Amino acid sequence: MLGMGLSSSSLAQIHGESGIVLPAPPTVQQHPVTDQYQSTGSPATVAVTDPYRWLEDAHSPATRVFIADENAYTAQYFKQVKTLPQTEAELSNLMRVDTVGVPTQRGDLYFFLQRLKQDNQGSLFVRTGLHGENRKLVDGNMLSADGNTSVSLIDITADGALVTYGVRVGGADEVAVHFLDVASGKETLDVLPSARYYGTALTPDRKGIYYSKFFPGQGTTVYYHVFGTSFAGDPVILGHEYKGEALGEIDNVSVSASDNGHWLIFNIGHGVPAKREDILLKDLRKPEAPIVPLVYGIESRFSDIEDGDTFYVRTDWNAPNGRILRCALGKSPDQWTTTLPEGKDVLEQVNIVGGKLFVLRLHDVKSEVTSYSLQGKQLGQVEFPSLGAGSTIHGRAQDKQGFYTFDSLIAPPTIYAYDTAGGKAEIFYRQSVPFDSAAYEIQQVFFTSKDGTRVPMFIAGKKGLKRDGSERLLMTGYGGFALSELPVWNSEYAWWMEQGGWFALPNLRGGNEYGETWHKAAMFANKQNVFDDWFAAAEYLIANKYTSPEHLAIRGRSNGGLLMGASMTQHPELFGAIWCGYPLLDMLRYQDFEMGRTWTTEYGSADNAKDFPYIYKYSPYQNVHAGTKYPAIFFFTGDGDTRVDPMNARKMTPLMQSASTSQRPILLHYSLKGGHSAGVSQTQLVEDYADEMSFLWTETGSTR
Repeated sequence: MLGMGLSSSSLAQIHGESGIVLPAPPTVQQHPVTDQYQSTGSPATVAVTDPYRWLEDAHSPATRVFIADENAYTAQYFKQVKTLPQTEAELSNLMRVDTVGVPTQRGDLYFFLQRLKQDNQGSLFVRTGLHGENRKLVDGNMLSADGNTSVSLIDITADGALVTYGVRVGGADEVAVHFLDVASGKETLDVLPSARYYGTALTPDRKGIYYSKFFPGQGTTVYYHVFGTSFAGDPVILGHEYKGEALGEIDNVSVSASDNGHWLIFNIGHGVPAKREDILLKDLRKPEAPIVPLVYGIESRFSDIEDGDTFYVRTDWNAPNGRILRCALGKSPDQWTTTLPEGKDVLEQVNIVGGKLFVLRLHDVKSEVTSYSLQGKQLGQVEFPSLGAGSTIHGRAQDKQGFYTFDSLIAPPTIYAYDTAGGKAEIFYRQSVPFDSAAYEIQQVFFTSKDGTRVPMFIAGKKGLKRDGSERLLMTGYGGFALSELPVWNSEYAWWMEQGGWFALPNLRGGNEYGETWHKAAMFANKQNVFDDWFAAAEYLIANKYTSPEHLAIRGRSNGGLLMGASMTQHPELFGAIWCGYPLLDMLRYQDFEMGRTWTTEYGSADNAKDFPYIYKYSPYQNVHAGTKYPAIFFFTGDGDTRVDPMNARKMTPLMQSASTSQRPILLHYSLKGGHSAGVSQTQLVEDYADEMSFLWTETGSTR
């Protein structure tokens, strides 16, 4: 019907760098569908035609043929990349190292995930004592034959006797929830079937479990399951209404238990990121006790911090940079006590360990951790070794020992055990990576965006690297969902710098680097500010001769994939090559797929007449123009992405291939296993990273 297939080499030639020659891309027929959108702009009704609507159906035979053809076309490109085997070997050298996660302490037991360098997946371990021997509880490498099934640690009972863990297939968000008896090492209780869960909480007697489950198109529901019974009969504990207010698809309800087992805690986030967060409590010591609000109905964010039966909250209510309040049950937040007032720096992370508050602030995106008494008196600071990304102290209020991490663009991760009483730290685990950190340097600069806003950026590279515009530079960014982009270790970026390239990370508006004010400056109709910050960063790097457009490679995934889409459609002349991973690209229809509806609190929705004009103006899929010289582009997605629908990349690929006149390759890698979440095998990950880095390095190599 669609007449798709690889074009013959007698048609137009696509030229990569280093002598790579491709035939024209696969022939993909257009079957236009036109929608009418209501708009508060002029005209009041706008007709928008979608030429590849049929590619939204992932399961149709025609779409599967399209995927196979595009993957075969992409394979033709990589067969000609002579340096690919070497790149894969070098990345394997950086990535195939022993890794350890931050431990969770229960008495004298320490639980953590560890992946040995020869393994495809991490496994769950426990050790007795901080320096004891490791004992494997769950072998992540035995979960599937292809190595694409992973294990995650969900929870541990207060006595350390029972572990709750998740099993994930590929890169999907869904997990199956298992329970393991630590002493015997055997599975126990019932397995919660694979689904998207927003938390679980065992009852104190361990006869049952509360769990929050997401249903597409409906939202989340909290159930109670008695072990040994059918899941079909599980009663609803919190459904789609509370206090007469409907809880819909965008209202995410999580459930957890307090560390002392006294309280069941419900956190309701209205949208992603939540425009409002409510906290509800149920006293587990009183089976018939009703669910009562700790805080409810305030259009701000609240996250709970426990100290026994005392609750604190971190909130941006009347404090865009965040503050900490001590709660009083049964009283409204305006009657609560301020433990730590808002300051000039944003509160990024807060925790109570060993009877002290540990607060991670970002000062111009530089990590600073300060300890306080529970009355708010400053006690001391945790020192980090250099410019980079540090965490707050992780642990429970009753623990005397906690853990924190530090890494940077040029320093692999280190986990520190921290004595909360004496303030002393010792190394629990340092990742041993064959990377000479001393040969590299990291700096922070500031540039001015289009509207005059001062924006920070980290730049890293080898010491003494030239600045004459001739060097390759890799830049990444995100800019959204109140997520701060910190200068953390990444093996891909390390590889890039090892080859002699610069790396840059601008801290775009939309993140949390400067609090909720910074976030709101790039939401809804302000989304263009993210793109303008990004373009200003590229122009700064070019003007200051770190690189030049033909040598400038950019990458981004998810919301960062939207940033890549805006880059190729708004300023294609600024960039030499683009990797666009798991992207949002058709912003007129994103809300109708997978988790898209929950993100309308960030982007808005084209279904609303007031939102349509600004979304239509920047939506990449609607702003591709035939006859434009687009840079080299590599789209990356897969069936396992159950968060951002792969239809975005499926539709954008043929649109860009048919529109571009630059004779640069436009490729699609469509994985049958990979997805938005971590979980694919280390072997697959090395191969995927090698493809990405080889493409970006190759396509920014020569002056065109």
